[in-house]
Amino acid sequence: MIRTDIAIIGAGMAGASLAAEIGAGARVVLIESESRPGYHATGRSAAFWSETYGGPAVQPLTTASGACLRDGGFLRARGALHIADADGIAALAAMRAEFAGSGVPLDPVDRAGLEALLPGLAPAWTQGLSEPTCEDIDVGGLHAHYLAAARRAGATLLTDAAVTAIARAGPGWRLETRVGTVEAAVVVNAAGAWAGAVAALAGAMPIAITPYRRTMVQIAVDPAPRDDLPLVVDALGRFYFKPEAGGRLWLSPHDEAPTPPCDAAPEELDIAIAIDRYERLGLGVVRAKEHAWAGLRSFAPDRAPVYGFDAAAPGFFWFAGQGGFGIQTAPAAAMLGAALVTGGAMPEAVRAIDVDRYAPGRFA
Repeated sequence: MIRTDIAIIGAGMAGASLAAEIGAGARVVLIESESRPGYHATGRSAAFWSETYGGPAVQPLTTASGACLRDGGFLRARGALHIADADGIAALAAMRAEFAGSGVPLDPVDRAGLEALLPGLAPAWTQGLSEPTCEDIDVGGLHAHYLAAARRAGATLLTDAAVTAIARAGPGWRLETRVGTVEAAVVVNAAGAWAGAVAALAGAMPIAITPYRRTMVQIAVDPAPRDDLPLVVDALGRFYFKPEAGGRLWLSPHDEAPTPPCDAAPEELDIAIAIDRYERLGLGVVRAKEHAWAGLRSFAPDRAPVYGFDAAAPGFFWFAGQGGFGIQTAPAAAMLGAALVTGGAMPEAVRAIDVDRYAPGRFA
């Protein structure tokens, strides 16, 4: 039996960052179902920080996280280029409009500019937007940093500890796991793709957190990409790619296949679609498919994250629905979450963010 103040279910980026931010302010137990934290979504990220990724509802969290990530040495300059063919021009214009006034720089790029950045690009691609603030993010380093900070603050990490039952225990909760029982005043649902299942165990609100599979493939291409190639994103969400070490590309067909929570695996059809879409750009041919993987990105119905206490289950705290942007928003989300779950003061870095837009009560 372990008794604690806060039991956090899930030790990926969400749970680890929240535990680190809570720090010594409360006793924390991190409960992880796998043998090592970050096995699922955290360990399969495309590893970029983009203020437009996730849309306007996510952008304040991303922007507020930037300073922490840079100060910690977790970001490296990359830049992003959003490109459009005739079908995507309206989407490109809509993107620029929805971020107007946000402070996120989005600079128009004409056909000549596209050719300079992407030599050989097929003539159909005529317009673009440059997002110069986009950066690569050291996902593994950031996750390790948060786990170490949580450990230094006294948090206990349980691995191979899948939660099998959650029940009331007086004013708090009793959690049965595969390695024993944990009693806590507060349960935090940071279970990612399993957030819906965890909520059901606790009798919390049935928020439809839906996992979607996203495929990534590492390819060798001819000609090899420049090291300074930006992240290239289709305005209509049909692909994105970025350079990696050794002249390789990480390429995704930007797929979103709803799937039950699982150890996601890539589908050969999605890999073939990604490669076909890249070769149709005219930038080169794929010499080899070297490695492919898939991860789950979990969204609430409105695609905004869910942070806050559940009205139907007192002491049950949502920290879920962070989609593919939970890594780039981790510092700000953890600051918000720690203040809400402990009742502490909201840090200055996130004080201007409207936290009510993320409250679970919006689904009541």
